[in-house]
Amino acid sequence: MRLLIIGTGGMANSHATNFSAIYGVSLVGGVDVDPGRLTAFCAQHHIERQFVSLEEALAWGEFDAVANVTPDRVHYPTTMQAIAAGKHVFCEKPLATDAGKAMEMTEAIEQAGLVGMVNFTYRNSPAVQQGRALVLSGAIGAVRHLEASHLQSWLVGNHWGDWRTEPKFLWRLSTGHGSGGALGDIGIHIVDFASYGSGLDVAQVFGRLKTFDKAPPDNRIGAYQLDANDSFTMNVDFTSGAIGTIQATRSAAGQMDQLRLRIYGETGSVEIVYDTGQSSLRACLGEDVHKATWRELPLTPVDTNYQRFVAAVRGGATLEPSFRRAADIQKVLDAAIASNASGRDQGVV
Repeated sequence: MRLLIIGTGGMANSHATNFSAIYGVSLVGGVDVDPGRLTAFCAQHHIERQFVSLEEALAWGEFDAVANVTPDRVHYPTTMQAIAAGKHVFCEKPLATDAGKAMEMTEAIEQAGLVGMVNFTYRNSPAVQQGRALVLSGAIGAVRHLEASHLQSWLVGNHWGDWRTEPKFLWRLSTGHGSGGALGDIGIHIVDFASYGSGLDVAQVFGRLKTFDKAPPDNRIGAYQLDANDSFTMNVDFTSGAIGTIQATRSAAGQMDQLRLRIYGETGSVEIVYDTGQSSLRACLGEDVHKATWRELPLTPVDTNYQRFVAAVRGGATLEPSFRRAADIQKVLDAAIASNASGRDQGVV
């Protein structure tokens, strides 16, 4: 498979490293509007061809698929161009900035008969894959309740760098620079993690978004107005009748990057954790329910999204996480935004 990488910022390095490690995959070109960044990226990853526009790359056309690692608001136009050119697409999350555009992209790639997948990176955790299988097997009975959280701390710690001085952080705090805040950045991950891990679909949301004062007196640093949400909470109703809570923040001191999901069923419970690269899975099942005893379960490695995308292209059929899945998750985020604005429950449609 011959792969073109669109956008050569920080996350593109992960794409290049992971795809180049898969047998039979060749990185044949890079695209970026910043020539200096493009040249450095292509030199680092031994990519021969460089293009300063997607139009140039599509005119050349000697590739099978694209990895779209452009800024969020650019996903829609660049992906639609790639689909029109007959290319398979592996897109960074979010698929689009709203569900309408995400569904348009979904329908376009499905009608074209192309593979379209989205990089929900925490799907690479064996804990969420095996925890989901356990729930779907009926081991905990019907799910009644869940709680999910995605906790980061880069607004209160400098372990990844100083957000006050680095554009790679500042843009994530500014809606004017394309940020959807914590909801759009890490919220999309924890909503997928919770829904996928539990096997449940969200029906209704009561959402609250919060932006904290971070740079007095006007919450501005240079060109960046710091108006994007920093934390959110959701009360969620699922189509099955179960309920739960989903939350995320960038201000959880002591947590670098932790996703935790607890799923409580009629006859047992499961806890799925991804914590800064490490996964764990615990369960309270059978007679242990009567003693409130939790046991650690062994994990086995799973294929990454990168590997699944390559397998999907080779097999000619989309695998999960698909464009359609990403569009459905975007509907939940849109509902949370609408709920926050109205102060009322919002159905997911």
